[in-house]
Amino acid sequence: MSKKIPARREETLGGYILHAAPFPREVNEETLAMLKQLTPIQIEQPYSITYLHSYGQDSPFFAGLSNKVQLGNRDPETGYTYATPRGHDMYNGNETDWVQMPAEGTLHAFTVCHFGSEEFLPETPFVLALVEFEGADTLFLTRLTGIDPDEPSLDWIGMKVKARYLRNSKFKPTDVYFNPA
Repeated sequence: MSKKIPARREETLGGYILHAAPFPREVNEETLAMLKQLTPIQIEQPYSITYLHSYGQDSPFFAGLSNKVQLGNRDPETGYTYATPRGHDMYNGNETDWVQMPAEGTLHAFTVCHFGSEEFLPETPFVLALVEFEGADTLFLTRLTGIDPDEPSLDWIGMKVKARYLRNSKFKPTDVYFNPA
């Protein structure tokens, strides 16, 4: 039994085929030189990829967020404490230990974002904040909700804020956000 081998490739109108691209009917030196003046052809097509991402040494931070616990790191030698995950101390290279961050902090600084990445664009404007934790030497970058981004105030600086967590973790840094305490 012989297999039928198609003589032509199947064609679709799925955005991958360009019809009637401008091209001279006669090819000569003059028309070939003119091709340099043509606008580049652009084809829009959907693109999808499945990407396996590893959080590596930061995995406990994301596991903590999914369990409504925020972790930071501390250098065992100096006690320098990072509010964000950091596997090694930035000054001496020591491997750090995991420590639990307090559930409450203080608003150190903020900005109102009127534009954001594709994921956050529907939520604009939003407040991006730096939270200071007692006992931590660095600040934590997060979202601040429960306040009106259209009426920002310097009175917010120094405000006590409390951590909130997404009910269904996405294993992203945005799983934790803060509200006024």
